[in-house]
Amino acid sequence: MTILTADAATQSCITDEQAQFFLDNGFLVIRNVIGGEELKLIQREMMGLVEKGAAGVKGDPDYMYGKGAKTGQDVLRRVEYVIDKSDPMKALLGNPFILRSVEKLQGRNFIPTWDSMVLKMPDEGIVVPWHRDGKIDERCTDPRPIFNVDFYLDEADLKSCLWVIPGSNHWPQEKVDARVRNKAEFDTSDAIPVPMQPGDVIFHDIKVLHGSPSGDGNALRRTVYYEFRAGEIEWEFGPHNHEYLKLKQQVLLECLKRRAQAPYVQGEEAFTYSPDGWFTIQETVPPTQFRYAHGDYRRE
Repeated sequence: MTILTADAATQSCITDEQAQFFLDNGFLVIRNVIGGEELKLIQREMMGLVEKGAAGVKGDPDYMYGKGAKTGQDVLRRVEYVIDKSDPMKALLGNPFILRSVEKLQGRNFIPTWDSMVLKMPDEGIVVPWHRDGKIDERCTDPRPIFNVDFYLDEADLKSCLWVIPGSNHWPQEKVDARVRNKAEFDTSDAIPVPMQPGDVIFHDIKVLHGSPSGDGNALRRTVYYEFRAGEIEWEFGPHNHEYLKLKQQVLLECLKRRAQAPYVQGEEAFTYSPDGWFTIQETVPPTQFRYAHGDYRRE
């Protein structure tokens, strides 16, 4: 299939055609979202987390490990709550192209939910089997997508890139289960690869089937994931409680403020977050932290 792409260097937001491609296929590639000094700074900051995690971190659940493809030894595969761990990652949350595009797809009451870095260590890339990122309560009839914004900090070639099954975001769960159960661990016969360059982004619906192969001489690949959800869906179906939504709104406002102060983004047209209804922000209250642990705010 022909992959439709957006270009943040020439657009202020995704177009209607690009939005429809995303809704139909479950993913959208956006080129040139991060560049210049911002990209270099983020790469440097995230390398610090990689080096810390690679050295071995015990007793910290934010650093996660898996069996390396080459040695079978424990290697770093994921770091949680990167916004809490890095000021440039706070400013990144305020990226106006991304937020305008999220608003276009989810409405003005969108909420930032998860923030993580997923990585493949050099020559040790861990296979990520075919999966969806989560399930939506079957009672939910709201068609707006829940999706991740995947910021690529390194090149992702055929040894390390994401593979997707276009349109699988519309499959019933039985078809998903059959596809995962009846195919080899990483069969790509009905999938397409999505190679990326540093600074590019993928929007991917949490319901689209996706994965990546094990490493075979792969280079380091770091991808930062920011997930967004329509506030109305999260309000009614969770998994987070209502307090969490208000707290994450204040995190977003603070990150927008941090971005406005960042010297490397001077001159860009800032995004204005203007939720309504229950989500209207009556008062700006600087967050007391940037790591609101999901487990502390799950509905009972």
